[in-house]
Amino acid sequence: MHKGRTRAVLAAGAMAVSLVGVTIATTVTGHAATVGCQVSYSVSSQWTAGFGANVAVTNLGAPITGWTLRWSFGAGQTVTQAWNATVTQSGAAVTAVNASYNGSLATAGSTSFGFNGSWNASNPVPSSFTLNGTLCTGSVTGSTSASPTGLGTPSRSASASASPSTSPSASPSTSPGGPPPTHTVRVFWLKPTDVAYDPAYPNGITSVMQEAQRFYKQQLGKTFTLNNPAVEVVNGQHDTNWYITNNCDPNGDHYWCVVFNMQAELEQRFGVNDPDSRWLIVGEVSAEEVNKSGGGGSPGWVLLSGHDADGAAGKNGPMDRWYGGMVHELGHAFGLPDATSTDGTCMSASLYDYPNCTFNQTQKNGILNGPYASFLS
Repeated sequence: MHKGRTRAVLAAGAMAVSLVGVTIATTVTGHAATVGCQVSYSVSSQWTAGFGANVAVTNLGAPITGWTLRWSFGAGQTVTQAWNATVTQSGAAVTAVNASYNGSLATAGSTSFGFNGSWNASNPVPSSFTLNGTLCTGSVTGSTSASPTGLGTPSRSASASASPSTSPSASPSTSPGGPPPTHTVRVFWLKPTDVAYDPAYPNGITSVMQEAQRFYKQQLGKTFTLNNPAVEVVNGQHDTNWYITNNCDPNGDHYWCVVFNMQAELEQRFGVNDPDSRWLIVGEVSAEEVNKSGGGGSPGWVLLSGHDADGAAGKNGPMDRWYGGMVHELGHAFGLPDATSTDGTCMSASLYDYPNCTFNQTQKNGILNGPYASFLS
């Protein structure tokens, strides 16, 4: 399905929203010889057995060209997914290593990363952090050893909940710290406030994108680049019904309402454009008006609603259907039109026969010479 450009009314739905979700924040500080650091750890959203967190790191010492942040969880929490850093865990001990694009930190330079995790009985914030072996306390001294004194008690904002909530936050924020590299395919999964986090969705969407990446390489000899992680999890600012009904004429065509509301929010929160010369963007939202909501692609964007997200998560039929659908919609994002007949190409209804569809030579040339050709390598 080729997306049109008739979204003037829906675009007006983009707006600034005050974030009032569950927030737990702490700043931990430390010092060592000629180096220093400060870390701000915040739980940006929390739901039954799961949570999202953002970690901001500031280098207070001499410039560094790579960083490793370490901490330990105190209540059995585990990291399930991370972005803008490679995060590993052994028991309670967690290690986060910079990504290829955010390792260099000048004096007073900052970066941030985020992750999703699971918790059991409680979800306390970590009590201390080290950056490249230095205990972070927010100051720089000439001491040759780190001192843990003065850490105090982690502070909590006035709106923080002392215990985990049993339902998704009313308005969580999950914007990762800093955008990914340009000339990549940037993928978002938007979860409304009344939808619980399920790792099957980011994991499944990642698998669909990787299969499309493989197919493009096979067909073109080149392919697009995904980020690590491939999918940015976005805690939406509204409930499911809002995405279905906002700026949607009750007597009109509802096909684009959900995905245009998602797109407007992504544009407002992440500063992306339509089209965007920096990224080719894929957005999937776990909201849908049954038998009415749809999606599609146009140069620079793929917009998909709930049934596609469910399919990617393995909850809506055979995976080949969703692989073929993504290959098709990415074709539109790279500049291709729909085929005029069911001709065995993935730009026709033959997408439903995936993997038994292809790009013909005209379509290959269209992608390789199209507006996003420079994104292929």
